[in-house]
Amino acid sequence: MLGGSVYIAFTRYIISLIGVILIFLQISKSRFSPKKTTLYYAAFSVAVALMGCVWYVADWNSCVRMVAFIMYLCFAVFAIWISGDSIYLSFYKLALVFYLMAVFVIGSLEISILFFHRSVWADIIVRILLIGLIMWLIDRYVKKSIQGFGDFIEKEADKFSVAVMIISILLGIGYILNPYLSKEVTPYRIYQVAVNFILTGMLQLLIFHFYCHVGNEKEYERENQMIQMNYRLLQRQMEILEESVESSKRIHHDARHHNAVIAEYIRRGQNEELLAYLKEYEKETNYEMPKMICSNAAVNNILSAYTNKAKRQGIQVILDVRIDKNLTIPSIDLVAILANAYENAIYACMEVKKSQDRRNCFIHVLLKRQNDKLVFSCRNTCKMETKLKNGQPEAEFTGGIGVSSMIRSAEKYDGKYDFKSEKGIFVFRLIMNAKA
Repeated sequence: MLGGSVYIAFTRYIISLIGVILIFLQISKSRFSPKKTTLYYAAFSVAVALMGCVWYVADWNSCVRMVAFIMYLCFAVFAIWISGDSIYLSFYKLALVFYLMAVFVIGSLEISILFFHRSVWADIIVRILLIGLIMWLIDRYVKKSIQGFGDFIEKEADKFSVAVMIISILLGIGYILNPYLSKEVTPYRIYQVAVNFILTGMLQLLIFHFYCHVGNEKEYERENQMIQMNYRLLQRQMEILEESVESSKRIHHDARHHNAVIAEYIRRGQNEELLAYLKEYEKETNYEMPKMICSNAAVNNILSAYTNKAKRQGIQVILDVRIDKNLTIPSIDLVAILANAYENAIYACMEVKKSQDRRNCFIHVLLKRQNDKLVFSCRNTCKMETKLKNGQPEAEFTGGIGVSSMIRSAEKYDGKYDFKSEKGIFVFRLIMNAKA
């Protein structure tokens, strides 16, 4: 260390704390408002810096070796409390901040020792410059990437990754507490400093790229599911179109016979028989007309398509749909949820039929808007051994179709959802914001 008066120590502590706080704020989000966050960090910085100065005066030898570690430990606890990120994501970001703190603290010390004859003012100026450089690099190259992969680390973090992050922190601590830092400049010390920086940096880079890779794989999987869903929707639409064409051909073919029958009744003057025939024909025509499920065209088409498919498989369908045209939820997101849930329900029922289970298979779909909330529920017959993993159905019980797409679409509108499987009945429930 460079020594100096208590005022110099206080200044360096404040600069280091402000640097760490600014870096952490660059890559994280607070659970408080900006004003409260600023006040809390300011009070914390003053309190820790004052305690550091008291320690510096009371026991200089232990202070110069332990103050950096203790200050960062206090900051880590405080940052986890104030951060709005998950615990795993906070650990990762703290490990990264710790490494960057080592960069500007040890970097400024080494520059002061090597080039400025241990000048404390050179250390302070270089420290400020390094903090500014790190802030600029984070804002330009790192900030967007960290914000983008935050969801990946929250959902995919495991014990191994947490252990890697802890090792990264311990390596940084070992680097800060390195006893050779206070000795003369030697090739060995420079080598040790370089190795510690490289190892800690590589661990950070390893974690970052690992989660980016996992996250990209998940994104590709979701995109593939969306493509498959669109393909299935096109298939359903083609089925509806083919049915319409066949119906038109049949109507055109039957029209000639109906005209001939009507003409014969008129020629014979059988008016009563003609009226009876027309009533029967009208009844048959109304029966064959597709039923209107709801006024929302997208929902009506998708439910009609999958209802027809379910009935062709001998599955009883119960629909309770009460929504209007004007919903803030785009049709593509709503259709993604309905289509995937309905498709999974049909798949589950067909699996029950394949297993020679004599139960009657059914699907009950509930969709309604209530107090600016969209309520959706899909209940269906399923295998008795259907299981949930982490609150979600396993792929083998859904055909691997679209559960993540349903969840992703629901979360876009602050949706609350749950899956349940009890005694051969599978239930998916969802509530989303949907103002008219």
